[in-house]
Amino acid sequence: MERRRLLRSAALTGGALALAPMLAACGFRLRGSARFAYDSLHLAATTPLAEELRLALRGNGLQVFGPKDPPERAQVVLLISGEQRARVVVSRTSNGQVRELQLQLSVRVSARSARGVDLITDLLMEQQRDVSYNETVALAKEAEEEILFRDMQSDLTQQLVRRLATLQPG
Repeated sequence: MERRRLLRSAALTGGALALAPMLAACGFRLRGSARFAYDSLHLAATTPLAEELRLALRGNGLQVFGPKDPPERAQVVLLISGEQRARVVVSRTSNGQVRELQLQLSVRVSARSARGVDLITDLLMEQQRDVSYNETVALAKEAEEEILFRDMQSDLTQQLVRRLATLQPG
């Protein structure tokens, strides 16, 4: 009860400035950038997810080698063996028209060190989103689906960056 009263008074008087000590006390902190135990990574894939991952890893200070570079130059070799998009019908109307779809994005990943030691073995990462469907606004729904696929791709990229940051190749 006292906490609720404090939150209400903070919102009325000063807002964020009054709440800052409470946020610090609860252990909240921003995620920040990932720290890697290695300096270079080889990524041979050229899929849209791989391109976004390449940019994210470079943004975190990692040297990323591409498909034209030999894998021996990097401390970690990342293999993206399959990236699949799927649209699954979840429900239909009594007339048989599609009412709801489930969008699925999956990617299979493995990583090994420069010495050939497996760091990640055949990891399947998946994202899914539900979306309502209406045939009268099919073009708008198509655009919405593309936005949701990009959102799932970004989520998988961030998950993969965090997963790669935990690897210890040496």
